[in-house]
Amino acid sequence: MLTSQRQATILDILRREGQLIAKRVATDLGLSEDTIRRDLREMAAEGLLKRVHGGAMPVTPDLPDFSTRRNLSSNEKRELGAHAAGLVKPGQMIFLDGGTTTAEIARHLPRDFAFTVATHSPTIAGELEHHPTADVILIGGWLYKHSMVATGATAMTAISAIRPDIFFLGITAVHPSRGLSTGNFEEAAIKRHIAQCSDQTYVAVTQEKLDAVSPCHILPLDAISGLIAPRGIGEDSLKPYLNAGVEILLA
Repeated sequence: MLTSQRQATILDILRREGQLIAKRVATDLGLSEDTIRRDLREMAAEGLLKRVHGGAMPVTPDLPDFSTRRNLSSNEKRELGAHAAGLVKPGQMIFLDGGTTTAEIARHLPRDFAFTVATHSPTIAGELEHHPTADVILIGGWLYKHSMVATGATAMTAISAIRPDIFFLGITAVHPSRGLSTGNFEEAAIKRHIAQCSDQTYVAVTQEKLDAVSPCHILPLDAISGLIAPRGIGEDSLKPYLNAGVEILLA
């Protein structure tokens, strides 16, 4: 098998499975493990994958800091935010995660009936300063500045005392078999805890987050109520998620 063929196979495995074990691939292809490891070194140097002990993971681009991301709003995120906000009903309690897409949800929340917003993000709470009908519960704790959200034991305890109807979860990556993930261990833990306390969990996801895996697992796909995706995403891109039993809401 040519080098280009091996490396194309490696990338295909990463897309399908979200991880690669060098020994298993070598056995399946009838090659030496040294050959596969050499391919992984070369591909990692080219930025095509991320090497880990025993194999490889897909590359997830580093996120800019929150202040930079806040200025990179797009029509796509605004449409996602408007569609997600349309799920909110009178009298409900919703929980808004941190992030720029979630900020768009906050900006599009209904203004003609009352409801409650809980959040562990001071920037999201700030978005609701002048909202006429939303009561706001701000969860405190140790501030993870990269995402501007509270984490840690204090935040966990406060979240345990509420039962939101809907949690709008922010992620950095979603994969058909590896589920939902993010880049920070503590942030992943707090997201998982909020989901466990909530009746429903929805994830608004942009194109670049599909078929990717970040280092810290949050939840499997079967733990969420649905993905909210841009209408322009091709059917082929969404098919693996539909096959996994995930409801897709197109914005």
